[in-house]
Amino acid sequence: MTTITGVGSPADIPRAGVLGLVQGAVTGLNGALALASALAIAVAGAVLTWEVIGRYFLSIASDWQDELSTFLLIGATFGSAAWTQARRGHVGIDALAHVLPPGVDRVRRLLADLCSLLFVAFFAWKSWQLLGEAWEEGQTTPSSWGPPLWIPYGCMTAGMALLAVQLLLQLLGSRHADSTEANLA
Repeated sequence: MTTITGVGSPADIPRAGVLGLVQGAVTGLNGALALASALAIAVAGAVLTWEVIGRYFLSIASDWQDELSTFLLIGATFGSAAWTQARRGHVGIDALAHVLPPGVDRVRRLLADLCSLLFVAFFAWKSWQLLGEAWEEGQTTPSSWGPPLWIPYGCMTAGMALLAVQLLLQLLGSRHADSTEANLA
């Protein structure tokens, strides 16, 4: 069964000490980016609505709306990824969570977070390489508008880097929570 797992209930994140301070800063940045992402989606919707009205009802030719909307949606997607992860709001398969003992399920989630961290860190690194190439070579889209490609690559890089930090904090937070539970037992 595919569901949105634990929306509204945060993952194991550090709340005290140095990691808690880092998580607090990341949480603030995540919130600002989530708000900016919501606004970007609204603007993309308005731009696409204008494109339909302009093209089909007013006979106004357009060539920039699709690219602007794409750039806005890329920014929104990558900008909100860490905020969503902090709430475990990404789509997940929770069938195993219902049949595994809690300890085994905790290990499964840790392994999933670790694999996610490795993938996201690799994605951020490759995005950084694309960003550098686009910046140094002055790459633009092939359209007549020709916006620079460092914009979407920068959004990808920043979003994946922040998601990697969020996943790392979750891994460290769950490890700290496990050691605290062991001490209390």
